[in-house]
Amino acid sequence: MKRIFPVIVVLITLSLLGIIALQVSWFKNLLVVQEEKLLFKIEQAGRMVASDLSRYANASTAKKHFDDPIPPTPDHITLSKLYTASEVRDKFSRAFESQGLKKVDFEFALVANGVAELQSPGFYERYLNVDTVNNRYRGFPILTGADIDAAMIPTETVELVVLDFRKELYQSLTWMIVGSIIFTLIILAAFYLTVRTLLAQKKLSEIKSDFINNMTHEFKTPLATISLAVDALRNEKVQQDKEKMQYFSGIIKEENKRMNKHVETILQAALMDKQELKLNFKQLHAHEIISRVVDNFRLQLEDKQGRIELTLNAKEDLVNADEVHFTNLVSNLIDNAIKYSKDNLHIRVYTHCTHKHFIFRVEDNGIGMSKESVKRIFEKFYRAHTGNIHNVKGFGLGMSYVKTVVDAHKGRIRVDSTLGKGSVFTVEVPIMHKK
Repeated sequence: MKRIFPVIVVLITLSLLGIIALQVSWFKNLLVVQEEKLLFKIEQAGRMVASDLSRYANASTAKKHFDDPIPPTPDHITLSKLYTASEVRDKFSRAFESQGLKKVDFEFALVANGVAELQSPGFYERYLNVDTVNNRYRGFPILTGADIDAAMIPTETVELVVLDFRKELYQSLTWMIVGSIIFTLIILAAFYLTVRTLLAQKKLSEIKSDFINNMTHEFKTPLATISLAVDALRNEKVQQDKEKMQYFSGIIKEENKRMNKHVETILQAALMDKQELKLNFKQLHAHEIISRVVDNFRLQLEDKQGRIELTLNAKEDLVNADEVHFTNLVSNLIDNAIKYSKDNLHIRVYTHCTHKHFIFRVEDNGIGMSKESVKRIFEKFYRAHTGNIHNVKGFGLGMSYVKTVVDAHKGRIRVDSTLGKGSVFTVEVPIMHKK
């Protein structure tokens, strides 16, 4: 797993970069093709307007020439005399619509002999500031009176400036751009999930290996002790000494209890995995349970030259709880404080209440935890690193069990810790008011 994981990440990364590079190249080519297509449509629309203006101008010029014996002059046939700016704009708008361009921003002018005879209001302002990148300028010739007297009739052109050409170009590619971005993000998300899953599997493999090592160690020690005790009981001298018989029998019994406790812990973890943790709720006085648990640990603390201070300040301690699991919850918190202790251990257990919650805290002056350990303390199989992997007994299931029990009681648990100074676990459970 350690060797293949970097190879998988590198291969996926190269594939992802290749796909992105191909998409960028495809988009550039598509942009060129779409630009040529858009320019062709604009050209077609401009020619349509120029052709339409030519036909109308020629027809008007022929009529004037037929009715008037005086030859026509440029003033008589200039398109500005035949159209208004709004009429020409309407022609352009219809021409653009016929080409599938409905929202084109443009300005125009009708120019005769280099002089603009008719123009849209913003033509000069925008014409003088034509940006060749974002805008496009085009001129289309209009031949008026070509069949009558070309020498006397000026040739006019319709000048067209298409504004925000790049905007129009990108708008025509909106769905393709959006689709490309969405699918690229999907690929990135899949890549992220793949790497995350691989990392999770790697971590799970390490956790399982750690768990097996700890479990082997935890069962190996009592089994070895039981084996030695059994061998001692077979000794004839021991068999004749009742005190020694009771002593070695007591060792076997204690070690058997220890193994049963480990088995029970593992079974509880399995039940939590299946969400089959069954609770028998009833009204309990939390102070009674906490006092009983604290008393059970006093001898153990005396052996370690530690002390435990109990302060019961809660005015109301009636809670709806499962007696066995709630007792285990308190026991695990105190046991955890003892496990990760140092010299001059001092544990403080104190309670108080709010209108809705019963609150108890377990505070110690032990080795504390790092920020990473605080974040992961309730993860199953997680154990804070304290040097040797076996210097603190357990499977990393205690705090996960505590969190599950607190959640089952509709409560909350919070941990505050400073490395080298100790930890504080705060548990809140709903209170039941006396009727």
